Amino acid sequence: MLAGLVLFSAFSFAQKPDSLPKSPIDSVATVKKDSTHKPEPRKPEKPDPIKPYKEVINDSAISKTGLFTVHKVDDKWYFEIPDSLFNRDILVVTRFDKVPGGAGIYAGEIVNQQMVRFVKGPDKNIYLQLKMTIAQADSTNAIYRAVLNSNADPYLASFPIKAYGPHHSVVVEVENLFLDDNPALSFRSSTRKSLSIGGLMKDRSYIQSIHTYPINTEIKTVKTYVSQPAPPQPGQPFNRSRSFDAASDVGLITVGFNHSFLLLPKTPMQPRLFDPRVGYFADGFTRYGDDQQRVKDERFIVRWNLQPRPEDYQKWKSGQLVTPANQIVYYIDPATPKKWRPYLIAGVNDWAKAFEKAGFKDAIVAKPWPENDTTMSMEDARYSVIRYFASDIENAYGPNVHDPRSGQILESHIGWYHNVMKLVHDWYMIQAGPIDKRARKMVYDDELMGDLIRFVSSHEIGHTLGLRHNFGSSSTVPVELLRNKKWVEAHGHTPSIMDYARFNYVAQPEDNIGPKGIYPRIGEYDDWAIRWGYSYSGATSPKEDQKITNKWIVENLSKNPRLWFGTETDPYDPRSQSECLGDDNVLASEYGIKNLKVVLKNLPEWTYEEGNLYENLDEMYNQVIGQFNRYMGHVLKNVGGIESTPKSIEQQGDVYSPTPTAMQQKAVAFLNDQLFTTPTWLLDTAVLDKISTPATEETLYRLQKGILGSLISATRLQRLSFCSERYGRDNTYQPEALLSSVEGNLFKELSGNQVISFSRRALQKAYVDGLIQDLSPDKSAVNDQLQAILGGAYAESDVPSLVRGHLIALQSKLAAAAGSYQDPMSKYHLQDLLFRVNKALDMK
Repeated sequence: MLAGLVLFSAFSFAQKPDSLPKSPIDSVATVKKDSTHKPEPRKPEKPDPIKPYKEVINDSAISKTGLFTVHKVDDKWYFEIPDSLFNRDILVVTRFDKVPGGAGIYAGEIVNQQMVRFVKGPDKNIYLQLKMTIAQADSTNAIYRAVLNSNADPYLASFPIKAYGPHHSVVVEVENLFLDDNPALSFRSSTRKSLSIGGLMKDRSYIQSIHTYPINTEIKTVKTYVSQPAPPQPGQPFNRSRSFDAASDVGLITVGFNHSFLLLPKTPMQPRLFDPRVGYFADGFTRYGDDQQRVKDERFIVRWNLQPRPEDYQKWKSGQLVTPANQIVYYIDPATPKKWRPYLIAGVNDWAKAFEKAGFKDAIVAKPWPENDTTMSMEDARYSVIRYFASDIENAYGPNVHDPRSGQILESHIGWYHNVMKLVHDWYMIQAGPIDKRARKMVYDDELMGDLIRFVSSHEIGHTLGLRHNFGSSSTVPVELLRNKKWVEAHGHTPSIMDYARFNYVAQPEDNIGPKGIYPRIGEYDDWAIRWGYSYSGATSPKEDQKITNKWIVENLSKNPRLWFGTETDPYDPRSQSECLGDDNVLASEYGIKNLKVVLKNLPEWTYEEGNLYENLDEMYNQVIGQFNRYMGHVLKNVGGIESTPKSIEQQGDVYSPTPTAMQQKAVAFLNDQLFTTPTWLLDTAVLDKISTPATEETLYRLQKGILGSLISATRLQRLSFCSERYGRDNTYQPEALLSSVEGNLFKELSGNQVISFSRRALQKAYVDGLIQDLSPDKSAVNDQLQAILGGAYAESDVPSLVRGHLIALQSKLAAAAGSYQDPMSKYHLQDLLFRVNKALDMK
């Protein structure tokens, strides 16, 4: 959600008068007796809908004091809103409290989040107004009025005033707000569509409870909806979209919600402006001002508001280590199995050292949930919790709830799926099995599984502190150092826990590297990122702060390249990749393949469990294939790669540069050798004959075809062509060199009339079909998308000419070879290829 703040004016009205109204006699004007004058008949007065306080909140009321004073009178619920809360920003966070099964949604997950205000309106009404944080201007600027008039915020609900409170407050009835299908307190429209949520059934919905606290009020509701998933269309899989089981069975679902009304700070925290050289999540808005000569989009990082205790403020400013006034506390869901709780706690507490770099000691801690404290609720927006989900999903995630005006993190509910243990088990066996004996079985000892849980816990906590994935961190490590026992155990195999580096798959059995050199851990980059985001700068404005923090970046990155941040969103930079290690993708992948061969050879033994029907072997073989595919993808990204290194003008060097030609040549040679020359070691019949029939489509072929299609795609050829134009042919890898290298390898059998194997025939067909598609990119939906991306310039570029030239040359080779081949299947195959090429080149 974009962030910003525009104040929208609201109508006001007078408070309840101190004196009672005059009697009807007092209100009638006095007239002289006049026989000719007849007073006009008096109109009956409308009854005042505002009742005396004691008539509305009577002696039977059950009342609780907090952010709002909450009253329950019989079956009615009332909020007593003090004048001090009108026009104050309030964050409404809606979470699932109870959910039906079957849709992959769990209690504790967020449903909706909006910023609102209670405002006074005409006709003695109160309105709940949505605050769209899009644009901001200082109210002292003339342009403020223009911003205000162009950013009117909608009213979500209205409440007639029922009574005036005794302490400058108003009383409104609120059950309709929570029992109607209000868009700010229910499913987002996209969620409604994906889950096939229909209309609300109000007769089967109710308010379960309302509790109020000093800065928040918590409302639990139960709602029933019509929900009828659309049946799958012909040719679509049965489970085409998510749906709850109850929706499929009876067409209805009942859901429990928890709505948190959390009062935001009256004065927002001073933001720290976003910088792409340090990986933080960001929010922002459009800034307008009288002194501008151009409109500015202002983006700021998402972080906790750590401040020292008042008595330690001067120490903190001088750089001394202090204890924060408010610790960052994460609670462990009591639904978490007890034996895993210490490891989750350790993963949180591991961040304490990083915060010391920013000047805070004991800044962050994890604690068990106090199960006997009835005053606390896990849905309460004041508490951060690691929520444990009974789910077969292999995942965990770390979101946060933050103030959209400043980026201040308010709380987080980490989603921890029970089956994440299968995910880390499979990763560890495949990547670390050759170098750690503990990884060679289907059920790990608690200590090993606990260590794996701990690293995932640290990673997800990092997200809730504001940190994004740093996919480039591992690329700062020379590959050979990953095999150096002393070095890698001291420094770790990546400088960041926020990388997707997983485990040290480069290390070989003879390196004798222990767990410290295998597991991810909080590293140098993480310490630096926390220091940059949370340290005191002394600035009194965001712009002044930005100048200071820019100097920190320039100084620290010049001293230590391991502090580099590589974004997870760059599609072209081969340094920034998921689950990748080292500064040389080819060398790292060669080491990885050596270890994969060891894994595959030992899979029957490592997956053995008495009575198992080879399900374990099947699953882990597919993990081997998946890991092999990752290595191919890591190398592939180098071809047509464009390295991107954000810099300020104080830093030396270019921001953009092509991947060196030598590296691209090396990558293509690797793919030719390791993938397009059939990796027969993956076709181990000792495994395949246990888990698949020969009639099953070949998994390895699909992998080969996918990588080949991407390698010779029009988008990659176009990137190579663009780089050649900008940097010169002598300084870049050429698209014709790519096609010549791949084609020379794929059709090398033709020179000696060698029998063409099944897998090679399949690849040759894929290559020819790929070139034909590249020749006419406007003939398919995929290439329509390409045309849009490239601005319609593809047809005028050199790539179609290059592709046509290769098809013409290949046409001659195929014609000559088809007439001389003796092997029948090879001959038929070449004739088929020739027919395809002829048809493509003869298109009118």
